Amino acid sequence: MDSEAPNDSIDEELHRLEQRVQELVDLCRRLKIENRALHARMGVLSGERAQLLQRNEMARNRVESIVSRLRGMEHG
Repeated sequence: MDSEAPNDSIDEELHRLEQRVQELVDLCRRLKIENRALHARMGVLSGERAQLLQRNEMARNRVESIVSRLRGMEHG
């Protein structure tokens, strides 16, 4: 029997573990980058949403004003 076989097996297993750990580290890096990008996009979308809500409120107020004037014309 080869006395180095058990050591080779351990070395191979350690190498596989090292590769797996490196894959996990790489995945973590990619996920951090993606997370930052998503947070940035969420900030942009939140700003756009706030603007749209403001514009919607302004339009609603204008429509209510027009309706009020029309009602006043009907009764006046």
